[in-house]
Amino acid sequence: MATAKAARVGEEIWKTRVDKVNAELVTLTYGTVVAQLCSDYDSNYGEVNKQLDKMGYNIGMRLIEDYFAKTGSQRCTSLRETADAISRIGFKIFLNITPSVTNWSSDNKQFSLVFEENPLADFVELPDDGKSQDELWFSNIFCGVLRGALEMVQMQVEVHFVSDVLRGDETTEMRVTLIRYMEDELPPDDE
Repeated sequence: MATAKAARVGEEIWKTRVDKVNAELVTLTYGTVVAQLCSDYDSNYGEVNKQLDKMGYNIGMRLIEDYFAKTGSQRCTSLRETADAISRIGFKIFLNITPSVTNWSSDNKQFSLVFEENPLADFVELPDDGKSQDELWFSNIFCGVLRGALEMVQMQVEVHFVSDVLRGDETTEMRVTLIRYMEDELPPDDE
């Protein structure tokens, strides 16, 4: 799907076919979830990151169905096309943002999503405990969402944050690496 067409599709769906939720409600609810995880895991931010990723993974596995239902899209034919669809359609219809796709690797198996805005991070200050600035990836749920959604379309990826403005970095950047295309497989418990 061409970049301009993807942008039009994302914008059109956002305007006409998406039930809207108050952004502040989402931000505050997500912030409360992260705060509770920090409390539950005694500020073990590595574990908090894992839990956010796991939550996102489960969301992504279901969100992809909603994506296809809303867009009527077919599977993408390349990682470049997938990246464009994630940025210009997926993030647009679910969060009304469009991160930039950039920093492609020479083998076209890695790219970055750079966020000009991040609705999950509005009104957020990381705990001032000397650890969170170096260890907590506040929006790590996004990594899990992408992993879960892409796995449902037979793409195994690794996703992680490289930088975050909440940590004092210049940008918020998420790195996506294609590990492999998976064969259509039945889940382990199915026969």
